[in-house]
Amino acid sequence: MFWDPDRYERWFDTPEGRFALEREARLLQSVLAGWPRRGHKLLEIGCGTGLFLEMLYQMGFDVTGLDSSAEMVMAARKRLGPRADINLGNGELTPYADNEFDYAFLWSVLEFAEDPEAMLAEAARVAEKGLLIGFLNKNSLYYSMNVRKSTGNMSQGRWQTWCTMQDLVRKATGFRPTMARSVLPGPMQTWRDSGVRKWVNSRLYPPSVGAFTAVRVDFVNMKPLTPLFAWKSEPEMG
Repeated sequence: MFWDPDRYERWFDTPEGRFALEREARLLQSVLAGWPRRGHKLLEIGCGTGLFLEMLYQMGFDVTGLDSSAEMVMAARKRLGPRADINLGNGELTPYADNEFDYAFLWSVLEFAEDPEAMLAEAARVAEKGLLIGFLNKNSLYYSMNVRKSTGNMSQGRWQTWCTMQDLVRKATGFRPTMARSVLPGPMQTWRDSGVRKWVNSRLYPPSVGAFTAVRVDFVNMKPLTPLFAWKSEPEMG
């Protein structure tokens, strides 16, 4: 990750950052609607300061976080205290056992991974029931108008389109996305809490439209595309 904890938190204190966070939280609730939560274990890979991990805890999951930055891990531990187990580690080679968690969560982290496919495959290995992926859409107006010509941290990420993300998910997990939606179709200068701009940017859209897209991948009761991950839906042997 290119962010330091203070810079990351300060972004969400700006008007645009607060607006984006509220829309991402609504998107998160929408795509998680079909998952059971109470008593289910969820791992966030690339948990950062624990901002979304705290949301997931409030939603009812038993949460664990992993991040490659010691500074981010310290910030997340400070935020969540005993409510979550936060560990320092590589998301492409985690210390967890096969199927140790019910779900894995990767939110704005694949863009900054050295090997996004390896990170997704590792997430699929440790999650028995499914993945939730949040990514920044390269085909969005936000990318075209606010990121493409910039020299900041965001421009250094490996941005995906909805098409390339579908291919990445299939290659890494052996499954197709179950559902996907996006938010924030306008450029950042329209991320305002008033008028038509608020109405347009507050709705949920098809995955190729908005600046930020969430993808749910279910392993339970879904037929794998390849035999590689067929074990996820097979009954355990006694």
